Amino acid sequence: MAAETPIVATPGLSIRIGQSDNFSRVEFRGAGGGANIQRNGQVLRVSFGRDAHPDISTLKSVPLKWVKSVDVRHDKGRVSFVFTLTDDADALTGQADGADFVNIFPKPVPPPAAPTTPQTPSAARPDPVPVGGVVTMGPTTTGRELKLDFAWRNPCGAAVFRRGDAIWIVFDATARLDLSQAPKNASQFAAMQAVAGQGYSAVRIATRTPVAFAVSATGSTWSVMLEPSSSPPFSPVTLGRDDSSGPAALTTALAGATGVYWVDDPVVGDKIGVVTALAPAKGLPSQRDMIEFTLLQSAQGLAVDPKIDDLSVTFAGDIVKLGRPKGLTLSGGPTTLAAAQQLAGPKPTSEAGLIGDDWAKTGDGGFMARYQALISPVADEEGKGVEGSADAHMALARFLIGQQLSFEAIGVLDDALRTHPALGGDAEFRALRGMARAMAGRYKEAETDLAAPVLDDNPAANLWKGYILAKTSQWADAKKAFAAGGSALSQFPQAWKERFSRAAAETALALNDVGGARSWINYGLQNPGDPTEDPQVRLVDAETAQAAGDHSALAKFQALTDSPMDDVAGPAQLHATQLQLAQGAVTPTQAIDVFDSLRFRWRGGAFELQTVRALGQLYLSQGRYREALEAFRSAGKDMPDLPEASQLQADLTAAFKSLFLDGQADGLQPIQALALFYDFKELTPVGEDGDAMVRRLTRRLVDVDLLPQAEQLLQYQVDKRLDGVPKAQVATDLAVIYLMDRKPEDALIAINSSRTTVLPNALNLQRRIVDARALTGVGEYDTALEMLGADGSMEATDARAEIDWRQKNWPAAGSIFEKMLGDRFKQPGPLASEQEGQLLRAAVAYSLAADDASLSRLRTRWTPFVAASRNPDALRVALSGLNSGEISPADFSRLAADNQVFSGWVARMKDRFRIAAPPSPRPAISVRQAAADGEAAAPAAKAKG
Repeated sequence: MAAETPIVATPGLSIRIGQSDNFSRVEFRGAGGGANIQRNGQVLRVSFGRDAHPDISTLKSVPLKWVKSVDVRHDKGRVSFVFTLTDDADALTGQADGADFVNIFPKPVPPPAAPTTPQTPSAARPDPVPVGGVVTMGPTTTGRELKLDFAWRNPCGAAVFRRGDAIWIVFDATARLDLSQAPKNASQFAAMQAVAGQGYSAVRIATRTPVAFAVSATGSTWSVMLEPSSSPPFSPVTLGRDDSSGPAALTTALAGATGVYWVDDPVVGDKIGVVTALAPAKGLPSQRDMIEFTLLQSAQGLAVDPKIDDLSVTFAGDIVKLGRPKGLTLSGGPTTLAAAQQLAGPKPTSEAGLIGDDWAKTGDGGFMARYQALISPVADEEGKGVEGSADAHMALARFLIGQQLSFEAIGVLDDALRTHPALGGDAEFRALRGMARAMAGRYKEAETDLAAPVLDDNPAANLWKGYILAKTSQWADAKKAFAAGGSALSQFPQAWKERFSRAAAETALALNDVGGARSWINYGLQNPGDPTEDPQVRLVDAETAQAAGDHSALAKFQALTDSPMDDVAGPAQLHATQLQLAQGAVTPTQAIDVFDSLRFRWRGGAFELQTVRALGQLYLSQGRYREALEAFRSAGKDMPDLPEASQLQADLTAAFKSLFLDGQADGLQPIQALALFYDFKELTPVGEDGDAMVRRLTRRLVDVDLLPQAEQLLQYQVDKRLDGVPKAQVATDLAVIYLMDRKPEDALIAINSSRTTVLPNALNLQRRIVDARALTGVGEYDTALEMLGADGSMEATDARAEIDWRQKNWPAAGSIFEKMLGDRFKQPGPLASEQEGQLLRAAVAYSLAADDASLSRLRTRWTPFVAASRNPDALRVALSGLNSGEISPADFSRLAADNQVFSGWVARMKDRFRIAAPPSPRPAISVRQAAADGEAAAPAAKAKG
């Protein structure tokens, strides 16, 4: 390397650069803390936690290989160096000797892909394909076992293996496989598909769940058993490292190997390397995961799932070889592997649920050597079946848990339970699998394992239970579990001390126990161990300060908003903005912009629901009702298991009720309120609250004569939501509105379609009057009178007067209209519109009935009111009668045809809707929400995000 060039920097920071033929290097010293490295394509950003002003003239002037440019940026009290790399460059960062370094070097040229040309059987072998080229599958079911027979003309090679939930059967000959006899609705499989390629034919069997499978052969017939009732003879193959003749490779002896094929998987869309072999059955009893490929579990032959492009699979005689041009990445050589095998396996802890100090140890050979040393005995155990022990499985599971490889540990433990069902009652097994599932985020499954009776009164298991319950927001139960497990906390590794104390602090906060939260989080701060966990602990520390009313909370949140971890920076930004909003440092509009961006920054989990809830409540407070409802509805349904999702749905319902029951939507134009109601009509509650909402909105629509819209609203309630008495009540209102809109036929339909027994007497009387008016509208006068019966109420009298008028029963009509006016002539002041109409009709009826005495009585009593009336000329003519000669009988009828009687009835109906609409007084949504939060905080504080 060329001589390093020191750069004189401001105190506290120095930079050194150097170059060689193979790479360029930049070192940063004295930065007072580790660098934060971010890489975006060919742009590399190195940031430090404080500002500095180094002399970068040399850095800028000395051209570094594979670097286009270097920039220095100062932002928020921090200094950053931005390197733009050339297109063919790569970079490696790290720390060494107290300095942060960046090594920049050319990207390696990828090696050529390995050939995928198949190796096929010798042409001299007898042709196994039957005459006609078709092999018909013959199924046989015995109990739970499904046996699939494939009869060939002569023996051929085969491979049978599992990939995911699919069983593959591959033959080393090209024939059409006839699967038409496959049983229908079989429990052992979901579907079968024939696959063909160069030199091979295959069957892919999709299963609903992983099923056991086995293989046997009789003569030239291969038999594959799904859910076999007994295990046929089987020889496991062993793997070995081979670097004697070149780069490291993996070899195995597979007796009778006949071919290598690269089979196209039609579901996954990639290729599987398959090695076929003659009978008897031999294969790999369990899946083996390597760095560059995975050897799949097989009952016959071998199958390889490559993770690299240049993997080669070949065979010579009985020896199958897996390799790549530069050699495979395997465990160390024989010496390293032997050393790893001499290292004792991870031992059980003194108490189930703890993590042993030796579980994560790899020894001098590194991870792969340790892993290979532990997995080799697992295959031997599986070959012995239930008669063998499960010690190797358990040791491997402890190692994987120590390495925090949770999913791999779950697979090993499930495999152990399959071969050793008695493990289901073992305390260590249930604890190990519960721990692995908790690490993997499979909390329900973990809770089931840790709830096993054998783990009762186990402090370590209780800590895990508390952790799981906190993750699923079951705060009250989590608090009990943490209290029961506190004595075991000091026996865990540092990282888990942090995780448990953080979860316990979150639990205490959710239950409004600020003192308890402070104690737990202080323990976590005093036991740092995991760099990714430390910011999480400091976030809960800030939340604890906020709950305690500590003014330092805002500064603590703001310090975390630039964290590279989105699940820390997002919540910190949310809480900081909420505090600033409460202090008046930001406006509601600014806070809405922040919340709206945050809900897309981190999707899923409680944080998204917290953000949506805060955004929706802020929209409500600003009168942006549609946006509030849309925000509440946008989340929650996809995460129904979280209590926060239930709270969000409760907020959505409460907001809808507040708008349409408490009157918050009254400020909207009626047609706007109706559109909003329709867009969220599924939130309308069943019962009195729902009826009151509809009545309130209907009243507003009727007030402004939006009768068709009111009809549509009530018709939906009658058709879709209501039954019994509520349906009859709403249908009666609907019929009234139809009559107001001069649609008597629709009114009759509304009444007739909602008939039911045992209605309240008052509702029955109201429906009869509405029915009579509708019948009058369609000319069914006699039926209308029968419907009214002996009802002497004012409404019935009004309806009866209308019938007499339309039937031209003038004496009766005149008498009723005069009766309806009563003693109003004794009171001074102008007549109401409806009263003018009644007087007009009474005068016309008496005139047409030639009842001069009654007409004279009307003139005497009501003439003083004519001058101040709305239509004095019409009243004056009507009161003068036909004998005056001022008007003909035909004109007289037209005079009374359009009057204020109908308009007066409509006005009365509007008043009725207006009076009936308001429900019982309810507190505003903010008051109700505060009360609900207060009640929830006592038992469980499930409103905690």
